[in-house]
Amino acid sequence: MTAIDAIIIGIVEGITEYLPVSSTGHIILTQRALGIEKSVAADAFAVVIQAGAILAVLGLYFQRVKGMAMGLLGKNKEGLLLVRNLLIAFIPAAVVGLLFKKKIEDHLFNLWAVTAAWFVGGVAILAVAWFRRGGGTGKPRSEGLSLAQVTPKIAIFIGLMQCVAMWPGTSRSLMTIVAALLAGLNMMAALEFSFLLGVITLSAASAKDLLDYRHELFANYSTGVMLMGLLAAWISAVLAVKWLVGFLQKRGITPFGYYRIALAVIVAALLMAGKLESEVQHDKPAGKEKPAPTAAVHFQEQMLSSHVSALPSGPADQTSTAF
Repeated sequence: MTAIDAIIIGIVEGITEYLPVSSTGHIILTQRALGIEKSVAADAFAVVIQAGAILAVLGLYFQRVKGMAMGLLGKNKEGLLLVRNLLIAFIPAAVVGLLFKKKIEDHLFNLWAVTAAWFVGGVAILAVAWFRRGGGTGKPRSEGLSLAQVTPKIAIFIGLMQCVAMWPGTSRSLMTIVAALLAGLNMMAALEFSFLLGVITLSAASAKDLLDYRHELFANYSTGVMLMGLLAAWISAVLAVKWLVGFLQKRGITPFGYYRIALAVIVAALLMAGKLESEVQHDKPAGKEKPAPTAAVHFQEQMLSSHVSALPSGPADQTSTAF
């Protein structure tokens, strides 16, 4: 992976992480387009640079994060309740992730699985938008609950819905925003809860992959390349979050439904035409490679070679021509 590749992937990560379009799906698509083969290091790189998107939300919502910190110190009751609800919402994904992460990566990290999730997610967005407009009654739903009105029951519902997003292409943001809206939150509260829950979820995922695959990461990518990807993700995430808040207030989530469906159709057509490759096998896991020959093996090979070369060649040549 070159520095330019890292910056491009970082930009894609930052733009799509908090949009309901699936950052994982877009990164897989980008990696295939750039010719980057699927590997443990490439997958871990895509997760680790999420730290840039995390920093973006921490900066943009500093006052809210500060209130949460004060809540932990017993000085802000609302902040403490928000921390409680976010942790409740995080627990289901943490459990499912620990249990099924390897199986998900082995079976679902391919473009066909991502394309299916894009399409289904697009249809789901259009259905939710229709429901919020009144579901055919012509009476739009009420403005909804604020962030301070989120209950543990609502938090666990959002957390369970976030687990669905472990299918690449579904989108963590999509599932948490839609779940919050269905639970009765207003759009701004749904967005903020999704952003803050993302900070916890992405931090845990990034830290785990960095710890588990640090050797593969640093063996394949330089620190400079990883920092470039992280910086690109941070800058693009700041711009994307600011834009998203304003866009959803004016236009709602419907356009993202049409985008996902259109993208799914285009990528499916390219896959069927052979213009894109759905999946490349993982690199061999660390420690499974064939061990390097020892000095004794080298000595035995040299002795065997010398004995073979000393044998007369005439009869062997004659035998081979007889057949």
